[in-house]
Amino acid sequence: MESDVNNAPRLIELPKIKDPRGNLTVIESGMNVPFEVKRNYWIYDVPSGMWRDGHAFKTQEELIVSLSGSFDVVVNDGTGEKTFHLARPQIGLYVPPMTWRHLDNFSTNSVALVLSSTHYDADDYIEDFELFKSLKHG
Repeated sequence: MESDVNNAPRLIELPKIKDPRGNLTVIESGMNVPFEVKRNYWIYDVPSGMWRDGHAFKTQEELIVSLSGSFDVVVNDGTGEKTFHLARPQIGLYVPPMTWRHLDNFSTNSVALVLSSTHYDADDYIEDFELFKSLKHG
């Protein structure tokens, strides 16, 4: 992948507050997330061997966190792809706009939390990889 480092997918370490009663991790919009959070959703109960189809967003940014279990996030900037394995709830993956991504390799009982910079907008989705590549490089 040849993305600009400031606008490339990257892991973000979230604060982990250790406590004998159980650990706590905090996500704060504009503090440890590089955008204002407008929407949250989570993906769970993914059947064994299944994946979440790929798409990109024209403007939306995301932070993806594995709250439970593990999964892979495969990102592509139109020139190459990279796989991030998420398995710790204090590590998030920042996905900038115009980055193709799909989620794969879900472990049993995994939960993927996705924080989004926008409210849902069907027009922001790019669901055809060839169209994504032409928009990205055209």
